[in-house]
Amino acid sequence: MAFSSKFGSLPRLKGQIQATSVLHSIRCMSTSTKKLFIGGLSYGTDDQTLKEAFSGFGDVTEAKIITDRDTGRSRGFGFVNFADDESASNALSTMDGQELNGRNIRVSYANERPAGPRSFGGNGGFRGDRGGFGGDSGY
Repeated sequence: MAFSSKFGSLPRLKGQIQATSVLHSIRCMSTSTKKLFIGGLSYGTDDQTLKEAFSGFGDVTEAKIITDRDTGRSRGFGFVNFADDESASNALSTMDGQELNGRNIRVSYANERPAGPRSFGGNGGFRGDRGGFGGDSGY
């Protein structure tokens, strides 16, 4: 009996693996080769400093530090857009792990955020199965 129930779930598992690999392929295709994610930035790094650090690799069309919307303080990461793929590739291979403003930075290709509404995640938000907003309603 246990064998048949495990065997019965095999086609579902195979479908999940295929779906996961298809989603991974789509995600890789949507990766921009001109836009780099820069992580591990010093909180003192600003847009201009980031642009100057990467401009030696080619034409930087935009350099943006991501900030907290409430405090305006850097969140420690940003993005650099290049005019061409080759410049971005050279910057990635050279700058990944290098020091910028006293911190070793991480550089990788940026993944585009999927379009549509953003999830608020976590334990908050509306949870219809628990009644109300995440707590036990006692029903």
